Amino acid sequence: MASPGIKVLVVEDHPIVREGVTTVLGRERDIKVVGAAETAREGLRLAATLRPDVVLLDLKLPDADQFDGVASFAREGRSIVVFTAYDSDEDVFRAIRGGARGYLLKGSPAADIAQAVRQTHAGESYLSPRIAAKLVKGVTEPRGRAGLLSGRERGVLRLVAAGQSNRQIAETLKIAERTVKFHVTAIFNKLGADNRAQAVAIAAERGLLTGR
Repeated sequence: MASPGIKVLVVEDHPIVREGVTTVLGRERDIKVVGAAETAREGLRLAATLRPDVVLLDLKLPDADQFDGVASFAREGRSIVVFTAYDSDEDVFRAIRGGARGYLLKGSPAADIAQAVRQTHAGESYLSPRIAAKLVKGVTEPRGRAGLLSGRERGVLRLVAAGQSNRQIAETLKIAERTVKFHVTAIFNKLGADNRAQAVAIAAERGLLTGR
């Protein structure tokens, strides 16, 4: 029996946006939108019965504080992609700390929406290019307090923030992929991060990296 693809639940209170995202994802062969909700409460109810792989979640819903929704779905063990018009550092940091694996800006191209679903379903993280650029700028500008991470770890983390995979980082730095994995694990441990997006967000928030 063929796999139904990556099951996605869309939780978005604006009908036009909700229908638009559902249509866009419906064109992808490996993605199936199994449900749509306009409130956090309805979304949690549908998630319990439909068991989606990924929840595409509006950050600001009428029946929940903007970060309560993220935390609620995270507690259910869902891969969450925040879908929002807000790109402030505080929003990004809090959403990722709350358990989101992806942060996608409304107005993103269809290809980016599908890619965010695929990457988070694969256990990776996804940041909209504009968000990634802001975080890269934040972690590459000298701000002091950089002693927590080694120079090599800071270099690896900058490439992680730029969206490179372990293999790409290994090619860029001309080191073995297993060495990259070692550095990434060390970065997670030092920053208390659970995933790549969270590590970059924490480092940027704390000003732990310099440009070198």
